Amino acid sequence: MSRLFSIFLAFSASFLVIGPVQADVNVLTSIKPLQLIAAAVQDGVGQPEVLLPPNASPHSFALRPSDVRRVQSADLLYWIGPDMEGFLPRVLTGRAAPSVSVQTLPGLKLRHFAEDSHSHDEDAAEHDHDHRPGTLDAHLWLAPDNARVIAAKMAADLSAIDAPNAARYQRNLKAFNERLDALDARLKARLAGIADKPFFVFHEGYDYFESTYGLKHAGVFSVASEVQPGAQHVAAMRKRLEEVGKTCVFSEPPLRPRLAETLTAGMPVKLAELDALGGFTPATAQGYEQLLEKLGNDLASCLESL
Repeated sequence: MSRLFSIFLAFSASFLVIGPVQADVNVLTSIKPLQLIAAAVQDGVGQPEVLLPPNASPHSFALRPSDVRRVQSADLLYWIGPDMEGFLPRVLTGRAAPSVSVQTLPGLKLRHFAEDSHSHDEDAAEHDHDHRPGTLDAHLWLAPDNARVIAAKMAADLSAIDAPNAARYQRNLKAFNERLDALDARLKARLAGIADKPFFVFHEGYDYFESTYGLKHAGVFSVASEVQPGAQHVAAMRKRLEEVGKTCVFSEPPLRPRLAETLTAGMPVKLAELDALGGFTPATAQGYEQLLEKLGNDLASCLESL
C-alpha cells in the first residue's frame, strides 16, 4: 500500500512540474479586436476580457460605474488611444497598473486621413469622431502587420508579469504569426479578382485593410444614421452611384442607415455589411483571423455577385 502511495506522489509531483501553470493575470482590452489578439497570446493560460459590449461604438461609449471599476482593477489594459476611445483618458489617470495605448507602439504602420477626401460630404451630419484630413486613422488593427506588433507587445508584457508562463506566451506569439502568414495568402488570393471593382462605405474605417490588399473604396457616405439628410445631399450621392453603375454599398452592423434605402432605390446597387470590430467573433486563439477573413469574404461576396 505504501509503495502504491509513493508512486502516486511521484506521479502527482511530475504532473505539477510539467503541467501548465494557470496564471491569474486579468487582461482587459477596450475593444473586441484587441481582445482577439490578446486571446491568441493568452491561449491555454488565461482569457482576456473586453470593455465594450458587441457593436458598441468606441467613439461614443459611455462608461458605467461598473466599467470604471473594471478599468481600475485590470492587471494589464490595452486600448487604441485617444483618437479612438475618447472616453478613456480621464479614467486611466487613476490607474496604477500598466495601460498601453497601442497607437504609440514602435513599428506600427499608421495612416492618416487624406487631404483629397473627395468621398466626404461636409454638409452631412456631424461625425461621431474626427476624420478630418491629416488626423490619425485609428482603425489600425485591420492591418495584419500591426496586429503582429500588438501581439508582440502583449506577449512581452505577459511574460514579464507572469514569468512561469513566459515560454507559453512566446510559443503562442509564434503560432499567431504563422497563422497570419497563412491568412495573408488566403486573403490575397480571395481578393485579387475584385481589386478593380468600385464600392462605397458609410464609414471610412477600412483603409488599413484596403491598403494591405490592393483595394480602394470609391466613396464614403459619412452621415449619422439618426439624422435625415437634405434633398441636395441625397441627390449628390445618388449621382456618384449613377456614375459608377453596378456596385456595393457597405454599412456597419447592427443598424443599416436609413439613407441606404433612399440612396439606392431603383439602382443596380447591392447593400451589404462590413464589421470592422468583429462584435460577435468568439474570443479564441483564431478569433482575429476570423475577423479579417470574414471582412474579406463579405467584401468579395458582394462585389463578385455584381
